[in-house]
Amino acid sequence: MSDKDSIISIEKSIRYISAHVKSHGREILKTYELSPLQFVALQWASDKEGITIGELSNRLYLAHSTTTDIVDKLENGGFIKRQKYEKDKRIVLILMQDKGRQVINEVIEKRISYISEITDHLTSDEKSMLPGILKSILHESEQNSNG
Repeated sequence: MSDKDSIISIEKSIRYISAHVKSHGREILKTYELSPLQFVALQWASDKEGITIGELSNRLYLAHSTTTDIVDKLENGGFIKRQKYEKDKRIVLILMQDKGRQVINEVIEKRISYISEITDHLTSDEKSMLPGILKSILHESEQNSNG
C-alpha cells in the first residue's frame, strides 16, 4: 500500500470510528431530550467553563442568534445557567449545572464502554501502544490547527 493509500485509509477509519463512537454515546441524549447540536454546545460549555455565547457561537460555526436559542433550551432544561461577568456586566458567561455534567459523564461512560468493546480483540501490546499513537496524532492535529 502506498503512503497516499495509507493516509486515505487512515482518514476513512478515523471518520467512521468517530461517527460510531458518537452514535453510541448519543443514544443517551434521547433520555434528556437533547439534540446532538445541543450536546456539542454542552460539551464546549463543559470544556471551557465560563465560555461566552460569542465564543460558543464561533466554536459551533453558528449565528449568534441560533446559539442563543440553543443556550436558552439548555438553560430551560437545567443543564447550564447564564451569569453576568463581574468585570463587565455586558458579557454573559455560560456555567455548567450538575444536570449538564451528569449528561456528559453518562455519554462519555457509554463511549468508553463502546471503545472497550471495539478494542477488545487487540493484543495487549496493541492496546498499550494505541493511546500513545493517538495522543501523538492529536498533538500534531492541535499544533496544525493553531497555525
